[in-house]
Amino acid sequence: MSTKHPTPATVRPIATSAFVNGHFPRRRGLIVALSALAGFVLTVVWSAHFVDSTIGDNVANTLLGHDAKATPIAGTAAGIAFAFVTGLAGTFTACNIAAFGAMAPMLGGSSSRAERVRGALRPLLWLSAGMLSVSAVYGVIVGLVGTSMPQFSTAQNVMGTLSGRSVQSLVVFGVIGLAMTYLGLAALGVVRDPFAGIARRFPNAPMVFMGVLIGGFLIGRPFGLFRQLFRDAAESGNPLYGAAAFCLQSLGNIVVLALALVATAAFLGDRARRWLTEKPVRLAVITGVALITVGVFTFLYWDVRLLARRELIPWYPTAPWAA
Repeated sequence: MSTKHPTPATVRPIATSAFVNGHFPRRRGLIVALSALAGFVLTVVWSAHFVDSTIGDNVANTLLGHDAKATPIAGTAAGIAFAFVTGLAGTFTACNIAAFGAMAPMLGGSSSRAERVRGALRPLLWLSAGMLSVSAVYGVIVGLVGTSMPQFSTAQNVMGTLSGRSVQSLVVFGVIGLAMTYLGLAALGVVRDPFAGIARRFPNAPMVFMGVLIGGFLIGRPFGLFRQLFRDAAESGNPLYGAAAFCLQSLGNIVVLALALVATAAFLGDRARRWLTEKPVRLAVITGVALITVGVFTFLYWDVRLLARRELIPWYPTAPWAA
């Protein structure tokens, strides 16, 4: 009597975490290369002036009803409003684009609309927990010692050197970019899932970690309106105000993404679910492509392109409108 072994087609892959569902595409090298190329092209065409000033400043000015940069923050209540509004205005800045990579692992869902919405809200809540933990701790630190931190400085950048602010941005976003790239490679099965062990006991750990990365944006963010909030929190000397302001800034950053995700789950989720569950490898590809693209973008934009803009390396390609 012979023992019948299962064929590869009958072996069911095992998901190890929110980022890795156990289904891996065949042409992984090509997918990785195209995703990295997309991230690189995005750094070439990205215009910081357009998203920071044309979009960010105008949104903040409209919602606040005055010139956000020219008007001093008068009091705690004004600071709280300023924090949330400028976080919302900074949704599409170069640092916050990395948050888009967090949406891919949340796709999918159940058959009913209510279950799909709950399925989208749960990972969002865990992501927010990680994000707000970092934001609150950093806000407390800024409230206590912020006036001596690099982000407090208003000194102009000098070509051929890196200011303390620039070094802080380079290190923080370099780490975030590399971490997101690694998670994207894990989603495609190129490298080991870093959450394979811990996710068995704590299945929400991957989303908490993604929230930590998003919360880390504040530590490196050079966005003008955020630096204005940073200086106000530092000068206040109030760690509770710093924590509250920075938490609201982070919540403002993700509110558009959160609403988009919930709307997708509510109104397009069933169609997306059928398309994804028909071939689960599609979700692995979407997750991997999103994370690698934004990870490569974040690293190249804030590390390599920054060095070129400070004339510390000879050249980095930039579109005419993005110079």
